[in-house]
Amino acid sequence: MKTPRLSRRKRALLNCAPIGKERIRDRSMRSAVFRASDSNEFANQQSFDRALHELVRIIPIPPATAEWFSTKDLFSPSKWTWKKTLRNPAVLAVGIALVVIAGVLVFQFVARLNDFPGSPTARKLLTIAGSTRSVVLDPVNAEAGTLSDLFFMKHGLEHYDVPPEFADFHTIGCRVFEDDQSQRVAQIWVSEKRMQFFLFPAERDVKSGAVLRFPGWRYIHQEGWIGAVTERGGVCFMAALRGREKDLAAYIPKAKQ
Repeated sequence: MKTPRLSRRKRALLNCAPIGKERIRDRSMRSAVFRASDSNEFANQQSFDRALHELVRIIPIPPATAEWFSTKDLFSPSKWTWKKTLRNPAVLAVGIALVVIAGVLVFQFVARLNDFPGSPTARKLLTIAGSTRSVVLDPVNAEAGTLSDLFFMKHGLEHYDVPPEFADFHTIGCRVFEDDQSQRVAQIWVSEKRMQFFLFPAERDVKSGAVLRFPGWRYIHQEGWIGAVTERGGVCFMAALRGREKDLAAYIPKAKQ
């Protein structure tokens, strides 16, 4: 009997039909086998498949090859130890990313712990200090402490006084400019380690307008620059230089002795 006319899908199913006697679970496969079960073509195919199966079963497998297809390796789930998991490139990449993110968050948190009223303005001025060239300042040959009169008489700036700690430093140049918040800032460049001074209005309470004061000196860092800031009479003074905190701290205790 010839194989009945079957669709391409059912013919593909017959080509991989099982040769055992167990019940076929797949409905489509079961239907295709049932329709072709009485045909000589399908019977010959089944006989050929069984003969090939028996031939393959009696072929000896080398021991080394048999280890590749051991029952344990094929059917038992692989055991991932924690060491093997950590060596996985994907796990390592995720772990490194999490460590970097955590480090950035901790750094920002620690930096904000030292914030004080006026610290955002001080950071911006440190950036200006790093980009300023001496040619943009007006040449001045005087001690820094004497410039308060110049700021008052020429620019009308009151209490723009250089603290005694830095009053004796020799001045190279100075200028007055407006920042991005239209605040008038005085900038002084001195010869001592090419240090720069900034005098700017202290931060005020939005509702009451009262000056937000803070005691002593506060340090602030920005792009390789270090600044020491203090507030006196509603005006903040910042001494800034490129370096580390200890480079600037050496000048501040000197005036406290």
